[in-house]
Amino acid sequence: MRLKQLQYFQAVAEELHFSRAAARLHIAQPPLSQQIRKLEKELKAPLFERTNRTVRLTPAGEVLYRETGPLLMKVESLGSLVRRAQIGQAGRLTIAFSFSAAYTILPLLVRVFMERFPDLELDLREMHIELQLEALMAEKIDVGILRLPVRHPSIMTQPLQKEALVVALPAGHSLARKERISLKDLASVPLIAGRNSGAFYDSIKNLCRGAGFEPMLRQEASDLHTVLALVSVGLGLTLVPETMKASPAQNVVFKYLRENPMTELAVAWKRDNSPPVLQNFLQVARELTGPAKRTVGSRKAVKTKAGARRRKTKDRASEQSRS
Repeated sequence: MRLKQLQYFQAVAEELHFSRAAARLHIAQPPLSQQIRKLEKELKAPLFERTNRTVRLTPAGEVLYRETGPLLMKVESLGSLVRRAQIGQAGRLTIAFSFSAAYTILPLLVRVFMERFPDLELDLREMHIELQLEALMAEKIDVGILRLPVRHPSIMTQPLQKEALVVALPAGHSLARKERISLKDLASVPLIAGRNSGAFYDSIKNLCRGAGFEPMLRQEASDLHTVLALVSVGLGLTLVPETMKASPAQNVVFKYLRENPMTELAVAWKRDNSPPVLQNFLQVARELTGPAKRTVGSRKAVKTKAGARRRKTKDRASEQSRS
């Protein structure tokens, strides 16, 4: 059974007239009749009752017609689907993301991307940094959303957002009474780290060393959920991105550091694995997180707003004194 035979059959079934069906198909009537006979022979069932004046579907023909319509519509749509897949407007994109990304750019990025490309299917998977890198190299995922730095020659990255690092500590800790904490305040307290956070926690260790001390690592945990749980029961402190202040962690407070260290979220993908759908995703990410939009929630921004308010108050007081 060939596709062309089914198309010929559908035309005859709808016209119930071989000459009109042949004209509709832009072919001569004899080849059309020949193809219908071949189809009937293959199916071992008559599809039409033919007389000198009428053509009618047999019960077998009615069943075939009922099933052929949706099938041919699906076949016709395949061409469009393939063409849209070629330009990244159809298909599937598998995205892995770190826990903290769910509290920042990820929801907006996914929403805008799906609004622009509604025919795409997204597969979202929470995954720690090291596992993301392994999955990218094995091409089990298309793109990762993780914390920089990434030190792998085959992994490409595109920055998304910068944000402040903050200290997460138990609500009853002595440092919780301070408005801001210095890195040096962490020299004598145990720290909790994510076991699979790779270069991100290496950068935190380097921050501590830059402040003149070796971090006292008491505990490691498999993921950030567990890290915050260990902090909540008083087993230590940790440094996390500022957006983690929105997490539902109980008995945990977050404090800014005087040094205002930053961390950066990025998209990552394998250098030689860049399908059109991924390029469209990266383009949306660039539009949403251009250079002017990449720093979120930093103390510098807070200070700038506070300075503007002070200037506005001072100007208002000056005007009142002149009046």
